[in-house]
Amino acid sequence: MTDKGAGYMQQALLDQLRKITEEERKILDGEAEVDKDLYTSGRDFTVDSRKMLKEGRLIAVRTHTRFVYFPAHRHNFVEVLYVCEGSLTNIIDGKKVVVNKGELLFLNQFTKHEILKAGQNDIAINFMVLPEFFDVAYSMTGNDNMLADFLVNVLRQDEERGEYLHFKVAEVLQIQNLLENIIYSLVNGEENRERINQTTMGLIFMYLVESVQYVEMRLPNQYENMISMTTLDYIEQKYRTATLTELCTRLHLPMHVLSKMIKKSTGFNFKELLQRKRLNKAVELMCETDLPISDIIAAVGYENNSYFHRVFKEHYHMTPRVFRVKNSEKEQVRL
Repeated sequence: MTDKGAGYMQQALLDQLRKITEEERKILDGEAEVDKDLYTSGRDFTVDSRKMLKEGRLIAVRTHTRFVYFPAHRHNFVEVLYVCEGSLTNIIDGKKVVVNKGELLFLNQFTKHEILKAGQNDIAINFMVLPEFFDVAYSMTGNDNMLADFLVNVLRQDEERGEYLHFKVAEVLQIQNLLENIIYSLVNGEENRERINQTTMGLIFMYLVESVQYVEMRLPNQYENMISMTTLDYIEQKYRTATLTELCTRLHLPMHVLSKMIKKSTGFNFKELLQRKRLNKAVELMCETDLPISDIIAAVGYENNSYFHRVFKEHYHMTPRVFRVKNSEKEQVRL
């Protein structure tokens, strides 16, 4: 790919995508509505993968039909909408979602949406993708990546829950270049490149996982719950050395974004959650072992003894030594 500003597609490919299609020509000649027979054989407007993808193919691409309102419909595949020029306005479960140049909208199977009329300079690409196409992307992002798990699992479900992922990644040059590669391949009918295209989508996913601060999704609570569960699990496993910086790196989220999400979903900030875990572990060791207090302090991750004593006293209203004696009297300490 040539070196260019983010969101700017090669002119030759863009000119190719701008061409008026046969369907658009009919609309310009007076056809008032979308010809549903091009998309579905059923009564309800569910766009059918059998009409849109060649047999045996996992992905196909077409330019979005301009000059006409696209009525409410579903599709029995994952649709990925990418805007090359201009913008495209979707209505998803009554919510207006405007996809601007360089942005991606992932629409899950059977997500119902409608699209307002696009003008001549609103150039968008529809990727029509069967869920198994994402298997390669999933394997490339790694098995221990909670965000990749979440994103791929969202796209694998086929329930009518109106799910979408809107990635505002116009400034991420790597994603723009990879999308251009895959569009060029599909538009020019390079039939033998499906594995390459799957790998390219895998690379796109890897960059998307690193760009989750730019994502807006239909089920924000589900996403926030996943983040809070990941945070609590991380503290549970790594309480001795856990840091917010390390967790931000793992989740590919800026510190201010992650801090806000943790506070919103748990009611505590990261430092408070970590401190609660360390104190609980310290109390457990006091009550179940005869380790010296200084060793317990080190074992739970505190480097400063006086700081631990101050925090402990604030929380339990007594010193660690008094706490241990009181609990020893209740025969809760095993010596």
